[in-house]
Amino acid sequence: MDDQVTPLLERIDARERELAGDATRIRAQMDELTARLRELDEEIESLAVIRKTLLALPPLPEPAEEPPVLSAHPAYQQILDVFADAVGPMRARDLCQALDLPLKPKNIESTRHKLKRLVSLGVLAETEPGLFIRRLP
Repeated sequence: MDDQVTPLLERIDARERELAGDATRIRAQMDELTARLRELDEEIESLAVIRKTLLALPPLPEPAEEPPVLSAHPAYQQILDVFADAVGPMRARDLCQALDLPLKPKNIESTRHKLKRLVSLGVLAETEPGLFIRRLP
């Protein structure tokens, strides 16, 4: 062979090896990307099945509204009995009179506290400060 051709052939061989190495690395990357793409496609398909299943389910029933839990103390039932017969709103003082309680500050405050508790449970409403009325069902 010619001394001028040998260096060219060596350069061609070196370039060929370099390109073959690059091609091998790129094929490996393509295999990794193909596997990852397959995983993503499977996950997308799973999500589509889940969506279809959820849309096919009947709607959930509305949760039943829990009735308010009143204290077992009989005073609460007595208060509700008075409000059941009441024509309009009442104050704690009026309620004490209806329950035949002495009109002492401690009785009025205790009754007011019970009324506020019934308001917090949604049984009564306070239409203005200190004025209570039975809440309609």
